[in-house]
Amino acid sequence: NVFLQACLQAFEKFANKKTCPLCRRNQYQTRVIHDGARLFKIKCATRIQACWRGHVVRKWYQDLRRKVPPTDAKMRRKFFEEKFTEISHRILCSYSTDIEDLFQEIDHCLAINRSVLQQLEDRCGHELTEEDWERIQTQALHRETYECPICLTPLPASSDGHQDLSGTHCGQPSRETVLLSCSHVFHHTCLLALEEFSLGDSSPFHACPLCRSCYQKKILEC
Repeated sequence: NVFLQACLQAFEKFANKKTCPLCRRNQYQTRVIHDGARLFKIKCATRIQACWRGHVVRKWYQDLRRKVPPTDAKMRRKFFEEKFTEISHRILCSYSTDIEDLFQEIDHCLAINRSVLQQLEDRCGHELTEEDWERIQTQALHRETYECPICLTPLPASSDGHQDLSGTHCGQPSRETVLLSCSHVFHHTCLLALEEFSLGDSSPFHACPLCRSCYQKKILEC
């Protein structure tokens, strides 16, 4: 009878006598056989080698499938779809997708835009008083401008040949003069045409054609 060495030793220790567990024969002799261990080692080595060879072949075949497109039309289409998906995923992973930094940058840009618009509104949003317009009109008289900078035709002039900014000269209604808060003078119709032309600009205020500053305007009626 054949037993495992560890099992037989445990049985002898438990029974406290040397008796065969199967035939109950007393005083038997034992001999350790190493053939089974040698065969088991060979079997284990064969299984390990088979697993390693399978792993090498599967890896080679997967690399071959990734590199060489198949000849079948459907499989070829699926091959290039997977290839395109892999490339797209690799490109997306290479980009930085930190949403918090993006939101912080957007908030920073919005704060800068609000600050610029607030400064612009502070400069151009308040109403000018009559005293301010008188001072601006005096500055315009000192400029001695005789032509509209837009159409390059004469502005209405007074009897002494100077530019009429006081409103005492009656010219044609279509050529009435407009005074800007930056002290520049234009024909009203020319300035309106320029404002209509620049309606697509992003700035909420119009800019003077000469000094490019935002302005308020006052029509000098006859």
